[in-house]
Amino acid sequence: MSNSIFQHFITLLLLLFFISPTFSQKSFRPKALVLPVTKDSLTTLQYIAQINQRTPLVPLNLVVDLGGQFLWVDCENQYTSSTYRPARCHSAQCSLAKSNSCGDCFSSPKPGCNNNTCGLLPDNTITHTATSGELAEDVLSMQSTNGFNPGQTVSVSRFLFSCAPISLLKGLASGASGMVGLGRTKVAVPSQLASAFSFDRKFAFCFSSSNGVVIFGDSPYGFAANVASLPNVVYDSKSLTYTPLLINPVSTASAFSQGDSSAEYFIGVKTIKIDSKVVSLNTSLLSIDSNGVGGTKISTVDPYTVLEASIYKAVTDAFVKASIARNITREDSTPPFEFCYSFDNLPGTALGAAVPTIELVLQNENVVWKMFGANSMVNINDEVLCLGFVNGGENPRTSIVIGGNQLENNLVQFDLAANRLGFSNSLFARKTDCFRFNFTSTV
Repeated sequence: MSNSIFQHFITLLLLLFFISPTFSQKSFRPKALVLPVTKDSLTTLQYIAQINQRTPLVPLNLVVDLGGQFLWVDCENQYTSSTYRPARCHSAQCSLAKSNSCGDCFSSPKPGCNNNTCGLLPDNTITHTATSGELAEDVLSMQSTNGFNPGQTVSVSRFLFSCAPISLLKGLASGASGMVGLGRTKVAVPSQLASAFSFDRKFAFCFSSSNGVVIFGDSPYGFAANVASLPNVVYDSKSLTYTPLLINPVSTASAFSQGDSSAEYFIGVKTIKIDSKVVSLNTSLLSIDSNGVGGTKISTVDPYTVLEASIYKAVTDAFVKASIARNITREDSTPPFEFCYSFDNLPGTALGAAVPTIELVLQNENVVWKMFGANSMVNINDEVLCLGFVNGGENPRTSIVIGGNQLENNLVQFDLAANRLGFSNSLFARKTDCFRFNFTSTV
């Protein structure tokens, strides 16, 4: 047996042994789990998931970090649980989490502070701050789903996460206790849940300007139509457009060990079009180089799409030119947005304001992520709306970061087993939106 196959086999055994599920009914095994999300739309624009942890269970508000390496929470502020277990140095849990640290805590034992424990580097990706934190495990509870409704509650009895000091909460939405990491690691939330319940290593999210949902596992995705007389709108794997997920060979975390690859999700953008016309730009910036610089990633912690300076200029120049052709009236800038327009002479459509369409052309001309007015523009008030893209400056780590405003009301699926990303384009085209997942009734 080769070393790589043997290591994969050992990792699988560790996952099955240490991430053990418990069920509300012994005969019930979920095919998918659902996590409700709300948006802090007034201040931080962050997406907040509510998740239940500990014994007795405590509801926690955690900022959704798509590329986060694991779940981390503040353990300094009244963490009380009878099922909290620190991960001891050189244990299988430490190996699974790729922890390279081992230490003692010189005070009385408590969650986040125990002797002979290994640690991780919890990362606040809003402030780009990382610190050391104890690796631990505790009960995690979530609702199951059939893709249309929430169902029975199930629990993982030994879910791995990291404690963090209360200072790491700076910059997070008010009331947030940490961040829920959905990235590409063995101890990120999607991998742990898939291992605990033996379902497909897939998850999807669908966010709106007020709330949304994350669904773990393979499931149909059902949303109520925005017209009462119409049937539910159902998405499945055949309804989505797919593009390969790319791996950045160099970690993009605030702190990391040499040789670590990034836990974030990258896709390959080949060209950008505005109203079907190719934008002239430096396409070398669209690839990830050997130092991990460049490329396109998807982010839930950036509220708007961020473009490298030259890409930003090329895209906005083309957008302005196309807007002039449409006779759209330009207005003064509204920071952080440079290009703003009047609602005068700007008709509304089912897909938002009738502004030029922005297209990200992926692996070929048939695979296109389209951004219509509902996603490309941000309403400032009843009179003005602005292009919701910001200038990322020269020499950023990543050339294009697709942010929250451009993701909203798109169903986005991450198929980790097949290493591909599926996307729906705007749900408005099918007379529904991400607000309309049913959280009110239980099957």
